[in-house]
Amino acid sequence: MNSKLLCRWLGHNWGRPNRLYPPCWKLRFELGIVLLIVTVLLLTGCGGKAPAPPAPPTLTPAQERGKALFSGPPANCATCHSLTPDTQIVGPSLAGVATRAEERMPGLSAREYLELSIVKPGAYVVDGYPDAMPTNLAKQITSDQLNDLVEFLLTLK
Repeated sequence: MNSKLLCRWLGHNWGRPNRLYPPCWKLRFELGIVLLIVTVLLLTGCGGKAPAPPAPPTLTPAQERGKALFSGPPANCATCHSLTPDTQIVGPSLAGVATRAEERMPGLSAREYLELSIVKPGAYVVDGYPDAMPTNLAKQITSDQLNDLVEFLLTLK
């Protein structure tokens, strides 16, 4: 429907607007504004933005200490192990290690497997990687530090 017909349909006389209705130019302007607002609302409602990723879980104090051990002395695990998936430094990436540890060695829990891997790293070596992990790491950290480190590794699902 063109604007002249619309104005006549609403009771306007083209060029001489009825006093009960606004002039046709004002009606066209208001309809344009309404269409613009509706379009903007529809586009923002269907924005297509991906939902924000979930916030990382809050770590307990023991897990925080384990994270610090992973990144720095005396353990320095980050020297050889990445926390980014599919990123190999020397040893395998530890992203998702808690999930893999549950199934790595039948009869061992994830915690037991991770402790064994730190205390006796040669007991199980992942295929495709050298047996290069230091064998004296268990002597360099206390049992509390070992527990903290394992607590942190168990968060890497």
